[in-house]
Amino acid sequence: MDLLKLLALDEEDLKIVSAHVQDAVMKVGDLDFIAASRQFVVPMYRFAWEKDASLAQPQPERRNSMLHFGRVLSVKQAGIARGKPDEVLSLLAVTYAATDAPAGTIDLVFAGGGTIRLDVECIEARLSDLGGAWGASARPAHKD
Repeated sequence: MDLLKLLALDEEDLKIVSAHVQDAVMKVGDLDFIAASRQFVVPMYRFAWEKDASLAQPQPERRNSMLHFGRVLSVKQAGIARGKPDEVLSLLAVTYAATDAPAGTIDLVFAGGGTIRLDVECIEARLSDLGGAWGASARPAHKD
């Protein structure tokens, strides 16, 4: 198994990371803002889109992964029940909007209308597979 490791330092890089984490699932209680070190971490089970596109890999696959953001100044959320730590979220996209470049906001957009907004000094994101992989029960599908 090839472990994916990506680094995003600009908006174009972040779009690539976003494509790789589309349809990742995670629990609300696992999301963590570490204010002292200005980090936001997102442990997730991502759908391996790069494997799904391969003819050599007929069964869809999910992987244990970590999405990590550095240089985070603050975190805001809407539509997410922090009081329900076992609630499962499905990530749709990660977007960036500049405010005073390179500073800006990074939005994690979830199915069902939830959003987490990170105010950041600059884009500094890492996506790393942690090693666990298993067959997914189905390929995610979205209405147009």
